[in-house]
Amino acid sequence: MDNDVQRDVMTYDVVIVGAGPAGLSASIRLKQLNPALSVCILEKGSEVGAHLLSGAVFEPRALDELIPDWKEKGAPLETPAGDDRFLFLTEKKAFTLPTPPQMHNKGNYIISLGVFGRWLAEQASALGVEIYPGFPAAGLLYHEDGSLKGVVTGDMGVNKEGEKTANYQPGMELHAKQTILAEGCRGSLTKIAFEKFGLRKDCDPQTYGIGIKELWEVPKEQHKPGLVVHSTGWPLDMQTYGGSFMYHYGENLVSIGFVVGLDYKNPYLSPFGEFQRYKTHPEIRKHLEGGKRISYGARALSEGGLQSLPKLTFPGGLLIGDTAGFLNTPKIKGNHAAMKSGMLAAEALAELFAAGDATSKECTAYPEKFKASWLHEELHLARNIRPAFHKGFLWGLVYSALDTYILRGRAPWTFKNHADHTSLNLAKDSKKIDYPKPDGVLTFDRLSSVFVSNTNHAEDQPCHLKLKDPTVPLRINLPEYAEPAQRYCPAGVYEIVDGEDGKPRFQINAQNCVHCKTCDIKDPTQNINWTVPEGGGGPNYSSM
Repeated sequence: MDNDVQRDVMTYDVVIVGAGPAGLSASIRLKQLNPALSVCILEKGSEVGAHLLSGAVFEPRALDELIPDWKEKGAPLETPAGDDRFLFLTEKKAFTLPTPPQMHNKGNYIISLGVFGRWLAEQASALGVEIYPGFPAAGLLYHEDGSLKGVVTGDMGVNKEGEKTANYQPGMELHAKQTILAEGCRGSLTKIAFEKFGLRKDCDPQTYGIGIKELWEVPKEQHKPGLVVHSTGWPLDMQTYGGSFMYHYGENLVSIGFVVGLDYKNPYLSPFGEFQRYKTHPEIRKHLEGGKRISYGARALSEGGLQSLPKLTFPGGLLIGDTAGFLNTPKIKGNHAAMKSGMLAAEALAELFAAGDATSKECTAYPEKFKASWLHEELHLARNIRPAFHKGFLWGLVYSALDTYILRGRAPWTFKNHADHTSLNLAKDSKKIDYPKPDGVLTFDRLSSVFVSNTNHAEDQPCHLKLKDPTVPLRINLPEYAEPAQRYCPAGVYEIVDGEDGKPRFQINAQNCVHCKTCDIKDPTQNINWTVPEGGGGPNYSSM
């Protein structure tokens, strides 16, 4: 981005980066409390909901608080969650386990998060919130004292060589008295804020999972609206954290997906491959046979919980939603938590504005409100379950039962998290995994999957996947880890190909990127930096 370009400037009381459930909820609460505040939301997707991906069984607790008459206003919560099933899978059999209390879904709804996000955006717009999809926030702006001044959107019309084309349009500066980062998991601006303001110095490293999802349309006779099925076990080994979800909802729709903890050890493991294998299990395939896959997506999620939450505020800005890590992993839910964090931030900001000039102030009331909320209590009770699996699947399963049924989340200790990129074993010490060839009916390859994700990027633009050192993939990652980017990416972005000289070459197919951020997290040398591409690029999860 050219720092010498003259840019248009827009000024607001509050600028929010990200039109997900957190950012939209924050905007709605701000306008409810102080309609005079000017509030703007920037969204990098082509439309609100384009980049929203979740299972999703939705807990309406925060929505009840934010918009009590949501039913009358037509919120798209149409399929109540019904029968809960929790399975342990072996290669050929399925054993029913007691459903943990956190996973009971009475009173919840199976939804499309993209559709719900668009509805929330309608509520925000009706209150006067300005929402600008297709405008990615590409950089942070600072006052002379180092406090946050706002954000700058990405330039348009720059070619692969970094040259301005005839279509060049410089990004805009958006100045704000307060800026809310609601980018979702592993936000690109949030990473900058972490470093600039030292927000992670007093917390554990974040630990992540990658969630891969498909949407299927199945024959009416095998559709069971409200059915909720989770599983653990096969096809993962006993050292790897993960599991599946399958939800029947809507008009003959089945949402099916698989989550793999990104602290996995085997560099030959492919989360995408594990998901495709999972669908071949007799207990799972019977739900899909005769149906048609209609969409695909993938997204990283923050699993570290309470002990991995960063400092939430800094001069001029706040963190909300999954960009901070508000996800209840044992509950397999984060949307209600994202919404509540946005509401708490908005309530604290409203007080700050009411007290006088809020420009560049640090909104210290926000973390105080969080600590006094039901969200903090919920995350505190769940804090030890995910970290227990760092010691292996069986240990984690046994401890989870102890924590859930005996200790009830009130243990006098708190387990630690570790950074996922440190967990890979060397390739020479690891077993290769032979994934079956896809049949194109039940199982698929990555390129055909990217196609049904509606992913699109302008071809002639700078690569948004930046290598800090372009020699590292072949010099270190390939000999030591068999270059795991070839397998952890669920979209076929990274390849080792034969160069013209007959030597291997590391190739980045950035146009395939579904914005899951896994590469930014799992690369063992932390050599890949995910940045925002040109506005509107990426997947379009219209109904996911």
